Amino acid sequence: MATFSCDMRIGHMDGHRFFETVALVDTGAAITVVPSEKLAEIGVEPFDTVWLSLADGHRVEYPLGKAVATVQGRSIETLVVFGEDSEVMLLGAYTLEGLRFAVDPVEGRLVELVGRL
Repeated sequence: MATFSCDMRIGHMDGHRFFETVALVDTGAAITVVPSEKLAEIGVEPFDTVWLSLADGHRVEYPLGKAVATVQGRSIETLVVFGEDSEVMLLGAYTLEGLRFAVDPVEGRLVELVGRL
């Protein structure tokens, strides 16, 4: 598991409301986690819930929404977890793969994902 930070923009699906932030790139996080208050500020609402396993093994149910994530000029509609307001924003694997990025853990940076057919 590798972690480092990158600039990121999270936006409402309407394309008009968004905020800029720095997110922790975490290859161990399945879904991008955004503080609930930040999502509420741009009008993102939950549409479902998801059970996630925490590092200590506990399972917690979280609200789940949809937003647009932009990293290094690439944008994707993605799932976002409504995290606690005090939680660090995490850029998770689902969003990373959608943006077609892989992680270079040695250099601590994102690189273009070369997929297979």
